[in-house]
Amino acid sequence: MTQAIMLQGTASDVGKSVLVAGLCRIFHQDGLRVAPFKSQNMALNSGITPAGHEMGRAQIFQAQAAGITPDVRMNPILLKPTSDRKAQVVLMGKVATDMDAVHYHDYKPRLREHVRQAWQSLAQEYDVLVLEGAGSPAEINLRDRDIVNMGMAEMATCPVLLVADIDRGGVFAAIYGTLALLQAHERWRVKGVIINKFRGDVALLTPGIRQIEALTGVPVVGVMPWLEVDLEEEDGVALQRVHPLRTGEREITIAVVQLPHIANFTDFNALAAQPDVHVRYVRSVAQLEGADLLILPGSKNTLADLCWLRESGLANAVLKAHRAGVPVFGICGGYQMLGETLIDEVESGLGQLPGLGLLDTQTRFAHTKTTTQVTASFADTLPGWLAACGGLTLHGYEIHMGETTLQGDAAPPLWLHKAGGRVAEGAISDDGLVFGTYLHGLFDNDEFTRALINSLRQRKGLPALDSALNYARYKAQQFDLLADAMRQHLDIERIYQIMQQHQEPVC
Repeated sequence: MTQAIMLQGTASDVGKSVLVAGLCRIFHQDGLRVAPFKSQNMALNSGITPAGHEMGRAQIFQAQAAGITPDVRMNPILLKPTSDRKAQVVLMGKVATDMDAVHYHDYKPRLREHVRQAWQSLAQEYDVLVLEGAGSPAEINLRDRDIVNMGMAEMATCPVLLVADIDRGGVFAAIYGTLALLQAHERWRVKGVIINKFRGDVALLTPGIRQIEALTGVPVVGVMPWLEVDLEEEDGVALQRVHPLRTGEREITIAVVQLPHIANFTDFNALAAQPDVHVRYVRSVAQLEGADLLILPGSKNTLADLCWLRESGLANAVLKAHRAGVPVFGICGGYQMLGETLIDEVESGLGQLPGLGLLDTQTRFAHTKTTTQVTASFADTLPGWLAACGGLTLHGYEIHMGETTLQGDAAPPLWLHKAGGRVAEGAISDDGLVFGTYLHGLFDNDEFTRALINSLRQRKGLPALDSALNYARYKAQQFDLLADAMRQHLDIERIYQIMQQHQEPVC
């Protein structure tokens, strides 16, 4: 019979996603068939399964930690915010509708059966499922229709571990307050607490741990230190933090514009992992100074972000940098912004707007979203500094609602390999300084990324680095480091016992 454990948090960004990945890795190392599960994820970082379904990136990297292929059943509902009040609802990997928070709350009971079916289907195939909650179970205003925290734990009849972030302060109040706001049958389900992101001597915490255990009756199963492991972050707040493994002198600086609705910033993890690259997320003109490459990333509201780009002065700064010879990349929404014209009556409703005019393209938004994994090849001959990338093969994925067409004599830099022949993809300027593509995940391709960075090094008079980073192996190493740390600092045997001995109460 499938065993399960669920991690819920005292708040968002307490580290649930990473700890779920770590448990998946531990169970996988222990020879169990394990899968992650998050019934409802709100994120602008998403990916595409081999079957062409869209799902949250967090569950994708958790599946990778578990040594399995990502499956949309692991994240049946994905909410992609398009504004402060509205989100696109992706159900079982396909767009279902767009709605505001109030209407979505009313809509959730209709989604419960989809969640149940996805859960039960996975439970028939795996030995262990590791569930992740969202936000906090103490959001009592949402409890009556909850399908992601205690409502999901009840549906799965599984025990819960509560994760609390000590780095933000007030950890004991957060633990006590969360448990106090739960109903009695919900508190019964919480079998342990994990204190996360601790810096310092854990002995100083001992008196507080003993008191919180006495006050709540819930044991603390471990204190996780602040870890220096390089893993994907789910929340955009992570872009404001400097990762300790990415500090120090780096010879190449790549500036990624942090758009208000930035999507799929995980595209740049492989760049940031390179030993000679500093990835800088920028929101002001001054921060562009000194960049060797500028990147306009994906966006969930392209035209609104294009307006912000102009209002912030960054649009003119990008054009000025381009005139000074700095290469400019655009991915997905960023690619669309680099063109001459964007026409959107679907996503933002802003109609027609001029783009930055660096590529001779026109984009028209459509109701149908393209979601697919792809293999592509660069043209044999590429202009300018990108010449070293000519002929290389890429693997990536597409997630977009716009269709971009080349105007005039513009030539595509890429060809997609699809049934029936090759399909042109992307656009490049005559001098090679401006490049746009719909391909997400292109920097996960080791040979291409090293060729690209070495071309930037050559432009600065620096010698090339011979060997390319094996990014897949690098990620696997980070998963193992995470698992090792969790085995050291958590009572994993106790967690196994919690799963094995869990019995639902007889009503």
